[in-house]
Amino acid sequence: MDKDFKKYLDFHRRKGGTGKIFNFNLIEYKEGFLKLGAEFTAQTLNPNRTVQGGMMTALLDDITSLLIIYESKGSLYPNSTNLHSLHHRQLFEGKVIATARIIKQGKNIGAIRGELFNADGKLAATLMHTVVLTKADFQSHIPK
Repeated sequence: MDKDFKKYLDFHRRKGGTGKIFNFNLIEYKEGFLKLGAEFTAQTLNPNRTVQGGMMTALLDDITSLLIIYESKGSLYPNSTNLHSLHHRQLFEGKVIATARIIKQGKNIGAIRGELFNADGKLAATLMHTVVLTKADFQSHIPK
């Protein structure tokens, strides 16, 4: 895993509520694109033993936000103004793949698309995430 990105994931695990749940690991990063492995545990399941839809949305919220934070080197925080999630198929406990792509980013507003895939690579959920970008100072909290 890229050491620089791992620092941001570690910070997210320590400081973020959902950062402790999804067990993210870096698969691929290139400018404007992020791909992470993740995991849904038993605590994310509904009574039907499938992943609760809000947990899918939370995971996609995390990955789309992490992309903005990482690309700004911790100087921007994406405050959600709209999370529009579409759920295409149910998911079960276990490993998944999530991707994020920046659609458009200006000085103050951003739009990011997140996608969640099951273990077979089939699209399970899509998130359209719009954000207001505010200044942040995460870099001072990320070990060098």
